[in-house]
Amino acid sequence: MDEKVKYELEFPIHASPTLLYQYISTPSGLSEWYADNVNSRGELFKFIWDGAEEQAKLLTKKSGERIKFRWLEDEGEAYFFEIRIQVDEITKDVSIIVTDFAEEDEVEESKMLWENQISDLKQVLGSA
Repeated sequence: MDEKVKYELEFPIHASPTLLYQYISTPSGLSEWYADNVNSRGELFKFIWDGAEEQAKLLTKKSGERIKFRWLEDEGEAYFFEIRIQVDEITKDVSIIVTDFAEEDEVEESKMLWENQISDLKQVLGSA
């Protein structure tokens, strides 16, 4: 398997960090914008898109700030995806920082996928 490349995306978003955290850290919140359905049992999250299931393990979670998962298919690898809420100290502008990994020839496609999903999140939040 080819090495995956790490990339980071930043999305300015008009929403309170507290509200945002609910959408990135809970199965019901993630079901609103990230996947068709999300279930969790402890640290194991099941994401469902068009009937296809992917499972991820919750690696870390810091209330109001970040959540980090590893796909089970990447178990044993250093790959993960993280959604982080960043608030500018001075302007109080809120951004979502996404860190993810993709095969080198799939990075652009992965970035576009995240852009679409964050766009869905902004619509759900009414901040589009």
